[in-house]
Amino acid sequence: MIERTCIVTRKTAEPDDLIRFVVGPDSSIVPDLKRNLPGRGCWVTADRKHIDLAVKRSAFGKALKADIVVPKDLGGLVDGLLAKGALGALGLARKAGVVVLGAVQVESAVRSGKALAVLHADEASDDGIRKITQARRATVHLDGPAIPAYKLFSERELGLALGGTNVIHAAVLAGDAGRAALKRMVALDRYRGGTPDDLATIAAVAGEYDAAEDTE
Repeated sequence: MIERTCIVTRKTAEPDDLIRFVVGPDSSIVPDLKRNLPGRGCWVTADRKHIDLAVKRSAFGKALKADIVVPKDLGGLVDGLLAKGALGALGLARKAGVVVLGAVQVESAVRSGKALAVLHADEASDDGIRKITQARRATVHLDGPAIPAYKLFSERELGLALGGTNVIHAAVLAGDAGRAALKRMVALDRYRGGTPDDLATIAAVAGEYDAAEDTE
């Protein structure tokens, strides 16, 4: 895969780890998330911190050697586009039958190893999250997959995307549509700085779980 250079860090990376920007017809900078817009582009590391730094340092105009209109809240604009893409992909996954809703169904999907990822709404209770987290830990302990969990959207956002009400917990299952939705979720999570409840955390917790069992 061809590598590109971030205009902030000056480090090379694969396109999936960067966001491309181009100059629009009105001389404004435009995020090219699908990397298919015409014209000369520049690349920035795919997280909010580096987008904000690019704006602060006037890096877009310097990189493209042109007078460019850069929105002050470009970082927020990109966040909105990534969120919209992730919610749209979740909606398609739901229509394809690879999303389940509700704590009971999510826990079942986790324990069976069918879940690719878990989603908790911002409003999810600690108790509801704890029960599903226990299922994720148990699955890893039994040599099943380490299933990541994300908290990216509100109950309302999830409900609108997934065609339900009171959507607090959801799981994305295997399948092309499920993997496409997960890819969008990972990109949004990375852009926002990541969550502490990632694969490494679950693996570490599983190790602690094993050690505790050995001492009993």
